[in-house]
Amino acid sequence: MSIADIVIIVAVAALFVVAAVRFLGTATGKRDCCGGAAKGAGAPAGKKFKLVEVTDTDPAHYPYEAELGIGGMSCEHCVAAVTAALDSLPSAWAEVTLAGGQARLRAKRPLDEAAVRSVVEQAGYRLVSFKER
Repeated sequence: MSIADIVIIVAVAALFVVAAVRFLGTATGKRDCCGGAAKGAGAPAGKKFKLVEVTDTDPAHYPYEAELGIGGMSCEHCVAAVTAALDSLPSAWAEVTLAGGQARLRAKRPLDEAAVRSVVEQAGYRLVSFKER
């Protein structure tokens, strides 16, 4: 067995241990499923945005649109958190999907990438891409 084989075995074992600890923490309720942070340990968590009910869901009323890539989402709770964050932007309506970490953001005002990035990061996620349509 060569040194390279030993290094690979140790690396795989270390990854397995980290994954197992994270899984067990989440399964027992000691860790948050969305970020892996320890619950109740003063760990920083994303801002909880107030849920905004978007009443105008006619795409024709939203002249500005962007396709977003969102990093860090792992469940439907994450989708709801990102949706609430994006909907908090003035005159905005967001549709977020877990598959591929995608979001469509529509707005009645021009979109500001820095403002979008800010609310996504405040919610505890990453803006990976921003493509205006």
